[in-house]
Amino acid sequence: MPVCVENYTWTQTESTVRVHVPCKSRKVHIVSTDEYLKAHFPPFLFEAFLFEAVDDSKSKAEIGNGAVVFTLQKRTSRMWEHLMVQTKGTEEMRKLRERALQEFQQKVCEESRQKAEKRREYKEFALQTMMGLEWTERDTIQKNKDAEREKTTAELEAWQQRQKALEKEEILNGLQRRPEVPRKKLPCPLGRKPVVNPNTEETKVIKELPQRPPGNIRFTFTPRAFPTALRESQMAEEEEYLRQQAEARGAADADIQELTDLTAEERNPDWLKDKGDKCFKVGDYMGALNAYSLAIKINKKIPALFSNRAACHLKLNHLPKAVKDASQALVLLTLTDAENTTARLRPTVRRGTAFCLLQRYERGLQDYEAALEIDPHNQALQADTQSIRDIIQNSSSKQLQ
Repeated sequence: MPVCVENYTWTQTESTVRVHVPCKSRKVHIVSTDEYLKAHFPPFLFEAFLFEAVDDSKSKAEIGNGAVVFTLQKRTSRMWEHLMVQTKGTEEMRKLRERALQEFQQKVCEESRQKAEKRREYKEFALQTMMGLEWTERDTIQKNKDAEREKTTAELEAWQQRQKALEKEEILNGLQRRPEVPRKKLPCPLGRKPVVNPNTEETKVIKELPQRPPGNIRFTFTPRAFPTALRESQMAEEEEYLRQQAEARGAADADIQELTDLTAEERNPDWLKDKGDKCFKVGDYMGALNAYSLAIKINKKIPALFSNRAACHLKLNHLPKAVKDASQALVLLTLTDAENTTARLRPTVRRGTAFCLLQRYERGLQDYEAALEIDPHNQALQADTQSIRDIIQNSSSKQLQ
């Protein structure tokens, strides 16, 4: 049986009513309509059947400083005699309460529907914007190619015209027996070899030069993918590392039905990761989330994709999803590989942050302490870890009281 709150206070003006309800709890369930007001913080209950109707859409409730403060906007500008009605019976108040709860439920459903519609519109807008940028970039590249092709074609045609003019000049000069004047050779714009006259003195001298006898020279390269010397390497570990890298980077050949319309470049997870990083830097967290998600569909073995998507979930307040992606990144970054130790720092901190925002401070403290083991000299991590310890200590003290 809830305990009704009687020590509330209220003030009013001709246009507003302000109700002050003492409350030490931070978790308060509030129901408000034009004629009904309710604040439930177990085991206490505050309920008010208002003297006159108010405008619920313009009213507000504030929780903090040990109280719940309602600011109600009157529909008619005049002073009230009482805060609550005094003459309604129990049955009428029960019906009014049921009607108010039904109206509140409808309002909550409508707000949820509007939020879902806004999220859908924002997602479509982000996708259209991203596609527009891609098409603009493609058009720019194509225009540059066309301009370069036209320029090269014009240079080639001009060079051919000059060559024809020189050939005609040689024919005319051949009719007149006079010493040949050396002329400057014109360079070919495309790197092609110019036409050589076999009857010139230079060509005859070149033909008379002795030629080197042909032969074969065989040489081999050491098949090494690492800069260390072969005698200092560990072949088994290196081959396993190369196999894992090839498996991770070979995702462009993934057979995904929904990616059939994309180009080979757009199926590259590294390209999608760069796009997601650019969107994240400019604040387009939903666009970055879409890019990382598509890259993960192509290749689920790159830990950085899960770690970066966890950061997007944190920005969008998708806390359980942030915990899941950060955990997956840590699974891929196994502890057996020493190179993964530093890379585990970011997903560990992001998972700890998500746990703290979910008010699971003990679990978040474990992740922050694990991050401090990786980077013990990070002052920001030390300060955050100490803040979490203080929150846990204060919560324990309040429970004991």
